[in-house]
Amino acid sequence: MKTGGIDGSQIQAMIAQLKAHATRPGLTPPVIKTEPAPAAKVEFSDALKNALDGVNTSQVQADDMSKKFAMGDDSVSLSDMMISMQKASINFQATIQVRNKLVSAYHDIMNMQV
Repeated sequence: MKTGGIDGSQIQAMIAQLKAHATRPGLTPPVIKTEPAPAAKVEFSDALKNALDGVNTSQVQADDMSKKFAMGDDSVSLSDMMISMQKASINFQATIQVRNKLVSAYHDIMNMQV
């Protein structure tokens, strides 16, 4: 029997192959978790230190790339250098904004009437 240009026996053979593959030993059906995993406890100081280390790393990388480009290293393109410098700049600006919010919150707490 032909169905739309494909022989029916070919369809049946493909279905048989899929069934054989699905029932192969060693394959387990996907497990769907219904309960959220408990969140790991993260200290604020550790999170802050990791964020600052990330900003520092991006700035060091941008500085290294700009030095390599200035020295004529062919492995560093102008676009790569500019992208890394912009990433470092954005990371630094975001860090400054977080610092400003923390300082503002500290002042608000210190000015509260007890």
